[in-house]
Amino acid sequence: MERVIDLDQAAAAIAERTARWVAAGLKVEQVTWRDETASWPQRLETDRTRVRDPDSVGVLISGPGDAQLSVVVFRGGWADVDYFDGLDDAGPIPAFDISSSAAFGTQLDQWVPRVFGNLG
Repeated sequence: MERVIDLDQAAAAIAERTARWVAAGLKVEQVTWRDETASWPQRLETDRTRVRDPDSVGVLISGPGDAQLSVVVFRGGWADVDYFDGLDDAGPIPAFDISSSAAFGTQLDQWVPRVFGNLG
C-alpha cells in the first residue's frame, strides 16, 4: 500500500484533540494500530511498539445519548468513518483523498461536530 499519510503524525493529530474532546464530555478510547506485516487475521494493538509496519490507526469516540464516531485512517490516504448520532442518524462518512496527517486533522475537526454538535 502506498504511504500517503504518516500514521504516527495522524495519531498525534488525534492526541492533540483528545483533551478538548474529553473536556467537552466525550469519551476517547485508546488509539489502535494494525500491522501490515502481521499474519491474518491482523490484531489491533494499542501499543505502538508492537507494530512494525502500521497500515492503519483508529479511534472510537463516544458521547451523550450513545452517539459514537469510529475513525480508522489508512496510510494510503483514506479513512473508514462511521457514526451514530444516538438518535436516528447513522452511517458512513465519505473520507477519500486525505493527503497528509494535517488534512486528516482537519477532517477530524469536521467529523466530531457533525456527530456530537458544537463542542463550544
